[in-house]
Amino acid sequence: MSEPVLAPYACNPENSRGRLIAESTCPMRNDHQRDRDRIIHSTSFRRLEYKTQVFVNHEGDHYRTRLTHSLEVSQLARSLARNLRLNEDLAECLALAHDLGHTPFGHAGEDGLHEAMANFGGFDHNAQTIRILTRLEQRYAAYDGLNLTWETLEGIAKHNGPVVGAPPRALAQYIQRHDLELHTYASAEAQVAAIADDIAYNNHDLDDGLRAGFFTLDDLCALPMLGELIAQVRGNHPGLSTTRQAHEVIRTLIARMMADVLAHTRSQVEALGIGHVNDVRALGKTLVCFSAEMEEIHRAMKRYLMTHMYRHPRVNRMTSKARRVVRAMFEFFVSEPNCLPLMWYEQTQGASAQATAEIVADFIAGMTDRFALEEYARLFDVSART
Repeated sequence: MSEPVLAPYACNPENSRGRLIAESTCPMRNDHQRDRDRIIHSTSFRRLEYKTQVFVNHEGDHYRTRLTHSLEVSQLARSLARNLRLNEDLAECLALAHDLGHTPFGHAGEDGLHEAMANFGGFDHNAQTIRILTRLEQRYAAYDGLNLTWETLEGIAKHNGPVVGAPPRALAQYIQRHDLELHTYASAEAQVAAIADDIAYNNHDLDDGLRAGFFTLDDLCALPMLGELIAQVRGNHPGLSTTRQAHEVIRTLIARMMADVLAHTRSQVEALGIGHVNDVRALGKTLVCFSAEMEEIHRAMKRYLMTHMYRHPRVNRMTSKARRVVRAMFEFFVSEPNCLPLMWYEQTQGASAQATAEIVADFIAGMTDRFALEEYARLFDVSART
């Protein structure tokens, strides 16, 4: 089967700006396919299986983890990219990599580590993803990191838009060697990955919230569009179980949101005369996005989830525990780095306070939920085995 014809504003792998360290080409894969494969084979990607999305891993087998979330984002990003004639391989690559920098326990763990790192520049999971991909993954003989292409690193750094103001320290360190042009918008492929992330997490958090009993389909009827979809499913399938009703509603909502992004993006491309990848970066606003009507529906869903799920007492309790676990481990290891595993402790020898804090943050950020809880017990429970 021949390769699809890319839109003129797509990132063509044949025109890639290349890698920081030059490599020979691969006869079987283009550069962005190689990037994707390196991400999938990375240690950090495997760890996503045991990292929290909303629910800590041990709370149930069917709740999303960072890994299943990343796979769902990848599927949506591929579909959007294919229909917009964008570089599907690059969009998939960015979707798979976008959460690699997340700490254990999801945003609660990130908040805890950011608080602990307050005197050392804070912590940002997007910048940590760049640190992982350019430094912490150590698999190849010729370089640290995965030596990904400029387009992949640019997309990860800017998939939520230009980096305004002083960049996080980890990102600032890397762009001294490899300028990712943080002041511009990212490629359409990166924007596809970002909107796919929004669609995925809102919809699967609704699904997980229903599964957890935080709210019911009847509760969701008050939300724009959802009430209509619930009534439609119930009318078309009388007697259908609640579980299957929920799946029908959510899959239909995903389809509508995807169709909206495609229609709105195509209209913007035509109206703005987008004819080159540089037009996308210089546009001054996001090209791949919802219509105003769908954006409001999306925001209403986010507001509902914030109140009824992310701030639910059950989630709040785990959030509080997670922040305390992360902060306590950080403070302990910074004050007693000789208790770090040997390969990490050796890096702290002769290091400044700033460098030591960053090493400890790297160690903690890379933990899975399960490992973090076990490590916390080993450190602070005198009866636990070390």
